[in-house]
Amino acid sequence: MLDATTRSGGTATASPRAAATELVVPVPLVTTAAPAPAPARLGRVLLSPWSRFSLLVALLAAAGTSVLLFEPQKLLADGWPPQLGGATAALVFAVAYGLCTVAFVPRPLLNLAAGALFGSAVGLGTALAGTVLGAGLAFGLGRVLGQDALRPLLRGRLLKAADGQLSRHGMRSMLAARLFPGLPFWGVNYCAAVSRMGWTSFLVATALGSIPNTAAYVVAGARASTPTSPVFLIALASIALPTVAGAVMAWRKRHHLRGR
Repeated sequence: MLDATTRSGGTATASPRAAATELVVPVPLVTTAAPAPAPARLGRVLLSPWSRFSLLVALLAAAGTSVLLFEPQKLLADGWPPQLGGATAALVFAVAYGLCTVAFVPRPLLNLAAGALFGSAVGLGTALAGTVLGAGLAFGLGRVLGQDALRPLLRGRLLKAADGQLSRHGMRSMLAARLFPGLPFWGVNYCAAVSRMGWTSFLVATALGSIPNTAAYVVAGARASTPTSPVFLIALASIALPTVAGAVMAWRKRHHLRGR
């Protein structure tokens, strides 16, 4: 129903309630995000790539210092504790072998000790078990604590070529690296950890590629008391020949890596 003003043709005046409603201007609601709790911020800092890499460096430094202080190489001169024998001694030695390789103890020294303490057959099995254990520990530490921090630094041509070789051809590359005795065991472990090589390829190639060189040193350690025996001389030749073959392979591959 029309009011009087509308019926008479005049201008209608809005009611006070309608005017008040039309004059309301919506104001956006500004919310301030609450700062993250201190434990959450501390957790992000501790789990950052460079914090984890710093932890890796600290652990490796502590391991190297422990080797210098306790001198596990004295095992060759002092012998194995007499209270340990049989399978228990082999198991303990394999675990100690793996930990020592993470702490930068040279594998040839440990292989000689395995042969001197356990003979050729048991010594070879013990040394290979310790080799795979130590490689797996180093690979895991490098993958968890170092990969995220170091991968962005792979910018040089040679570094990119080596990373691509390890990432795309993990099994073949690791076999070649293990067969070449001139490459440091710990260095190969951590380089592989920074790449995108898979666990299976790394461990299987490490086990297979380490057999020839490990066997040569173990046999040499087992026959060290008879240095003129044919077996000892064959073991020495088996140590030297892979070195020469690896050097030739590296020389032939140098142009291939530079061209990438």
